[in-house]
Amino acid sequence: MTNQPSAAELAKLEEELDPEMQFRKVPHGTALLIGGLLLALSAFHYYTAGFGLLRETTHRGIHLAFVLGLIFLVFSARKSEAGTVYPSTAFRPGGVPLYDWVFAIAVAVASLYVPWIFEDLVFRVGNPSPLDVAMGTITIVLMIEATRRAIGWGLPLIALFAIVYALFGNWFPGIFLHPGSTWSNLVNHLYLTSQGVYGVALGVVATYVFHFVLFGVLATRIGLGRLFLGVAAAVAGRFAGGPAKVSIFGSALFGMISGSSVANTVTVGSLTIPMMIRLGYQRHFAAAVESTAATGGQITPPIMGAAAFLMVEFLNLPYATIVIAAIVPAFMHFFGVLMQVHFEARRTGMGGMTDAEAPKLREVFARDWPTVAPLFALIVVLFTGYTPYLAAFWGITGCMLVGLAHYRAGAALALALAIGIAAPTELLRVPGVNAALVTAAFAVMAHGVLLRSTEGRRRVNDMVDAFVLGAKYAIGVGAAAATVGIIVGVVTLTGVGFKISWIVTSLADQWAKGLIDLVPFLPFDIKSATLFFTLLLTGIVCILLGCGVPTTANYIIMVTVAAPALGMLGVNPLVAHFFVFYYGVLADITPPVAIAAYAGASMAGADPFRTGNTAFRLALGKVLVPFVFVFSPSMLIMAPGFTWTEFVGSTAACIASITLLSAAFSGWFLAPLAMWERFVIGLAALPMILATPYSIVAGLIIGAPVLLRQVLARKAAIAPA
Repeated sequence: MTNQPSAAELAKLEEELDPEMQFRKVPHGTALLIGGLLLALSAFHYYTAGFGLLRETTHRGIHLAFVLGLIFLVFSARKSEAGTVYPSTAFRPGGVPLYDWVFAIAVAVASLYVPWIFEDLVFRVGNPSPLDVAMGTITIVLMIEATRRAIGWGLPLIALFAIVYALFGNWFPGIFLHPGSTWSNLVNHLYLTSQGVYGVALGVVATYVFHFVLFGVLATRIGLGRLFLGVAAAVAGRFAGGPAKVSIFGSALFGMISGSSVANTVTVGSLTIPMMIRLGYQRHFAAAVESTAATGGQITPPIMGAAAFLMVEFLNLPYATIVIAAIVPAFMHFFGVLMQVHFEARRTGMGGMTDAEAPKLREVFARDWPTVAPLFALIVVLFTGYTPYLAAFWGITGCMLVGLAHYRAGAALALALAIGIAAPTELLRVPGVNAALVTAAFAVMAHGVLLRSTEGRRRVNDMVDAFVLGAKYAIGVGAAAATVGIIVGVVTLTGVGFKISWIVTSLADQWAKGLIDLVPFLPFDIKSATLFFTLLLTGIVCILLGCGVPTTANYIIMVTVAAPALGMLGVNPLVAHFFVFYYGVLADITPPVAIAAYAGASMAGADPFRTGNTAFRLALGKVLVPFVFVFSPSMLIMAPGFTWTEFVGSTAACIASITLLSAAFSGWFLAPLAMWERFVIGLAALPMILATPYSIVAGLIIGAPVLLRQVLARKAAIAPA
């Protein structure tokens, strides 16, 4: 198997392909200063995760001050300047424009102002002083600019429109009319209350997301990604279309530690895309397979994407509940990609990897098994009832143990810590025990570093670099979460969310009545039809919004605006949130702004738009599954009213529907499919989405002639001449 690229090579690829990773080049001295600040940000979150969070507003304020201030130092105002190293001058101290230093300091001070006046905040909300308004204005304006630099124009433009709507609501027509607001009142709501900038979205990023991003970077750095890729190659590489299946299995495993679609595409695709092309896959198809599989990282337990942690806060549910609910839908996503890849390989006669290319499973584990220990520690702590950030703390500590101490000794201690933490004695609740365990862990790390000084220094540098890189990964998400607070604040201030929900449900109801009147013998009632059209409209809006907004921001906006519409139709909140979450993730592979698909296309030398279209087609599992679990919530396991009968029925119907649609798209099932056969089995797959006995039977009846002909064609093909 081709050697995995180094961490530096992967970082360079990500920087080239992901706009959120295009950092400013600066002279060495300034780089050390910025690196020190990034390291301090990671160290702050690591410490508070293990030894206790600060007061809520203080914790969020410190996080926001670091994030926004660093963005003005890390990202250039124009992307064209990012790759140029400027000398230090009076107007560019340290190679960074003077105004960026001013912006960085101003936004850091303004972000810390709310925690500073916290004791008096109860007397100021609703009656802000001129200084409150000035500080809030600085924060809002510079935060929007920081978000523009980090993730592009999409989200800032939506935030600006929300501000205009809040200020000039009396100018808007019809149902969107509202009295409007003054700038002072708007700043008061967005800046001094927990309904805006300092709201749930920022809190989740500062409390959960940052830690898991850092864990993913460290786990990759110590070699866990290499283990996953090796296991995927050993298990799937020798089958038909081997490298494509390695891409799917590898992305599924790698997605367990990384919620970034582009990072997954780059890391796994750097190995699998060249192999797929060498085997004979078209370039756009190879890129589409990898990018589609890579987006599964945001929905793959146990880490998933940032939106999963937001669900914990919005729904007030344990993270373990969210993880368990995500298992079957995540499987369906990868199953859908696998089926299309398999049928494509059978249709074109693709072979698998040779024995020389595919590694032996035993050899892979013998080399890298210690890297699993930190992930095991994280999962054990997570499912023992402790907070997600404490689980991330011990996962990060385990990564450092494996990375700094002797490979196997560190792994053994990480496993011992995990088992000790999970013990029924509730070890971590004993005063001082947490500190004692951490001291012992760092003593083992120090011993490993000092034992061989040259190798030890390299290990320390590697861990420090991972802490710095983890902070760089997280600052863009932090800025986006804070900016989304503006949109959420405007929604709560104006009540526009319920107005949009009413419009969506009314339109869906009209369409449903029209459909029932046109085709009265359909196997569902008007309520189901209304729900279907509401889901359809919500999914389309999610995809369109995702064209310019990151997944996390997309999720928050749609939960605020669209989830109430689903609630009005009786959809359980957990199910509604998962639906919005899944369709938000689709944006990464949906043209015209399919960032993961375009990253894969760049690596494969393929046409980006064609790659995006193919990737969307390969993601049919992610398209269909949300509809299935809305109509059959038992697929999520943790949804209220779970029954094994409904779970088995809906899961089987979903598998059958995905298989039939995959065959229709690929032109192969058991044998080649004629065009009319592809149309018929595609049509047969659609009723199964509803997962009711009537719809399943209807699908089987429609597809029966084609399935029978396929069985006969298969027998004829294998019969002796």
